Amino acid sequence: MMMTTILVTIIMLLIWQVNIIVVLCFLTLFLGLELFFFSSVLGSVADGSWVLLVFAAVLYLVMYIWNYGTKLKYETEVKQKLSMDLMMDLGCNLGTVRAPGIGLLYNELVRGVPAIFGHFLTTMPAIHSMIIFVCIKWVPVPVVPQNERFLFRRVCPKNYHMFRCIARYGYKDVRKENPQTFEQLLIESLEKFIRREAQERSLESDENGNTDSEEEVASSSSRVLVGPNGSIYSLGVPLLAECGGVSNPNFGSSTSFDGSLDGTMDGRRSLDNELSFIHMAKECGVVYLLGHGDIRARKESFFVKKLVINYFYAFLRKNCRRGIATLSIPHTRLMQVAMQYMV
Repeated sequence: MMMTTILVTIIMLLIWQVNIIVVLCFLTLFLGLELFFFSSVLGSVADGSWVLLVFAAVLYLVMYIWNYGTKLKYETEVKQKLSMDLMMDLGCNLGTVRAPGIGLLYNELVRGVPAIFGHFLTTMPAIHSMIIFVCIKWVPVPVVPQNERFLFRRVCPKNYHMFRCIARYGYKDVRKENPQTFEQLLIESLEKFIRREAQERSLESDENGNTDSEEEVASSSSRVLVGPNGSIYSLGVPLLAECGGVSNPNFGSSTSFDGSLDGTMDGRRSLDNELSFIHMAKECGVVYLLGHGDIRARKESFFVKKLVINYFYAFLRKNCRRGIATLSIPHTRLMQVAMQYMV
C-alpha cells in the first residue's frame, strides 16, 4: 500500500501535473494512515502478522526479479544489435532472396537493427522486400492522436526498403484495432513520411541551388573586364564564344535552372517509384515476424545469478502473457523465431 501511494504521488506530479498542495495533502493523509497500519503490523509480529511481511517480501522479490531480468535482456539486445557496416556489406538483398511483401518485425529497440533479424536471415530461405521494425512504446500522456501515433525513420539506404517505426500509445489508449486497421494506418503514415522526406530533400536542393547560383553570379560579375575601346568582357565566357559587344555574366543561369528542373523531376520520379513499390508490397501481403529472445546465465556466472535468471525469471516469462495474445496477430500470417542470449 505504501508503494502504491508513492507511485500515485509520482504520477500526480509528473504526468497529471496536479497542484503541489493537493499532492502534499494526498501524500500526508494516505501515507500517514499506511505508516500507522505498518507500525501496528510490526508491533504484532509474534501474534501472526509476520505472514503479511512475508507476503510483501515475496511480492517485492517477484517484481525485482522481473525488472532485473527484463533490464538485462534489453541491455544485451542493445549490445548485440547488428552494425550498419555489416548491413552495408550484405547489400540491398541482405545476402538472401527478397520476396514480395511487407514484414513487420516486432522488437523493443528504438534504434539500430536487432540481433534477432540476423537470426531471421540465417533461418529463413527468403526475406520480404520491405522490412519495418515496429517498436510499441507507452508514453506518459493520456491519448496519442492518430496522426501522431507512428514515427518513422530509414534504417539503411533507400534501395534497402527498411524502416524503423515507433508506435506510441498513451496510458488511456486501448489497442482495439484489428490487424487490417493497424496495417492500413501504418502504411498511410509511412507514405506521409516518404512524401515529407521528399519535400525536405527538394527544399534542401533548392536552397543549395540558390546559394550556388548566387555564388556563380557574384564570381562571374567579379571577373568582368573593360577593354580599351569600352567593350565589356567576362572571364567566365569561353575564348571561342561569340565576340559580341557585351557579354552577359549570367550566362550560366539557364543551365543551372535546367539542372534544378532535372533534379526536381528525378526526385518526383523516385518518389512515385517508392510509393508504387509500397503499394505492390502491400498487395502481396503483410507478415508479422516475432522473435522470442531468451536469456541464460553463463557457465562462469555466480550461483545466485544462475538461479535468478535460469529458473525464477524463466518461470515468470513462461507464465506471463505472450505478445501474440496482446497484439491479436492472426496465426496464418505469423512467423516466429527463437533466439537465446548468454548474459
